[in-house]
Formats: sequence, structure tokens, C-alpha cells
Amino acid sequence: MKCRPIIAILRGITPIEAESISEVLIDGGINIIEVPLNSPSPLETIKRMIKFHGNSAIFGAGTVLSENQVTDVYDVGAKLIVSPNTNVEVIKKTKERGMISLPGCFTATEAHIALESGADGLKFFPAFHLGPSGFKALSAVLPNNMLSFAVGGVDTSNFNEWLNVNISGFGLGSSLYKNGSNIDNVRNKTEEVIKIFDEVSNNKVIEFKNI
Repeated sequence: MKCRPIIAILRGITPIEAESISEVLIDGGINIIEVPLNSPSPLETIKRMIKFHGNSAIFGAGTVLSENQVTDVYDVGAKLIVSPNTNVEVIKKTKERGMISLPGCFTATEAHIALESGADGLKFFPAFHLGPSGFKALSAVLPNNMLSFAVGGVDTSNFNEWLNVNISGFGLGSSLYKNGSNIDNVRNKTEEVIKIFDEVSNNKVIEFKNI
């Protein structure tokens, strides 16, 4: 599946919002959607999204910390596992299930461990502490074709700064959705994000194969 390298992180979303919020995001051009497991009834929310949208987006869970959680997410039909940390067992279980693995990392050691364990890409978190200059320095010892996402303190104001140091994309939380956000607010933010991202990235897309 080809898509913009933007992950919508819907922390705090409830099952009743599942279809409506995800529809606004997908219609607006964001089709990688993460529901953190510390949200209310996250598996039910993911299940409802998948049932409503089918294969029109990549749905998955964030804040995944254990192998059992990977299995729980897989069982509802999701295809993406995102973690805040580098956990080899979580990465390997994710790949055993044929899912996309995007573990969190911050150092060169963590990044190499994640990639050697089979991760499809890396989530650099918290990105605001690392900064574009820190990511640029790390990139010198990482694979050139590595899929990378900046998450935490990233928004449209610094897209260009990160893209200039070859970050692949972004994970966006509160700049897209906050607990209780209304549909119009999410729609407006999505339109702004897509407009600016397409302008500064020259309409960049990535592809997850076999998904």
C-alpha cells in the first residue's frame, strides 16, 4: 500500500468515535492510523475502524509493550505495531505475525538493535529532545534507506526542518487529535497537515509491501 508517511496517533479516542474520526483522516489523505493501547477500549476501537474501512488504510496500535499485546492487536485484524521503546521480543513477535513493526528508539544502539531484530522502520521518540541535528548525526551510522518517523513535539511548523535531514515522515498526536476533538476540528487540522506536508515534501509517499 502506498501512503503518505504520516501516522495519526489517536491517543484517548473512544470506540464511539472510531468510524467518524478515522473517516475524516482517511478522506483528508492520512491512511496510517494508530490507536495507543492506553486509550479507552483500544482494541474495540481498532476493530470498528477495520470493519468500517477495510483495506483503505493501515490500522494498528501504539504503546505496545509486550508479546501478548501484539497477539491481541493481531487478533482484531490490525497490521501495525508501534512501541515507545526498543523491545526485541515485541519486534520479533510482530514480524512473526506478518505485521509492520515500528519500535521507538533514541540512540544508535537502540536503532541498530531494532533493525537487526527485523523492524520495518524506526520511531525516533521523543523527537523534540533529539532534534533534526541529533537525527542527522545518528543517520551517519544508520542505513541510508531506513524508514524513519519523528514523533513527539513535531508539527507543521518544523516539517521542513526534519525533511531536510532526511526523516521519512511523522507521527502526529495532539496536533491532529485530542481527546474529545470534534469532527470539524480534526478535518481542519488534517487539511492543514496534508497541504503543508505535500508542499514541503514534494508529495512524498512510501509503500508497505505485502500489507
